[in-house]
Amino acid sequence: MKGSQKVIDYLNVLLAGELAARDQYFIHSAMYQEWGYKKLFERIRHEMDDETEHAQLIISRLLLLEATPNMIPDKLDIGADVVAMLESDLRLELSVREALKKGIKLCEEEQDYVTRDMLVVQLKDTEEDHAHWLEKQLRLIKTISLPNYLQDQLNG
Repeated sequence: MKGSQKVIDYLNVLLAGELAARDQYFIHSAMYQEWGYKKLFERIRHEMDDETEHAQLIISRLLLLEATPNMIPDKLDIGADVVAMLESDLRLELSVREALKKGIKLCEEEQDYVTRDMLVVQLKDTEEDHAHWLEKQLRLIKTISLPNYLQDQLNG
């Protein structure tokens, strides 16, 4: 079934963001693993899996709407240390959150409620799981200090 071209175009914008998030989390998780931060590795690898699932849902929806997915990710923001990595991941999640809100509004305007509902679920995951967890980690670092935080991340 042919979908709204505006929705299709915007789904490709969202797909680029999800692919970038997946790739950024992939690189960050590998860095955490290399540095021995097992807890961070496991959590960020989980986030990578979530972003992959989000991208897959968007791809499936694009295909159902008779569109071709644009598989070119947005630019990555790879951090050089743990704090920079957490901050760049949070910036990414906040950017995705804003893009999802715009997509939800567009879907309502175009009366594509199925796509809208899919984006609402992704928004909930982005806000309540991804962004909130990153904010908590940065708050923990300020509260207990970076060395204490990093020591806690060594063991799973």
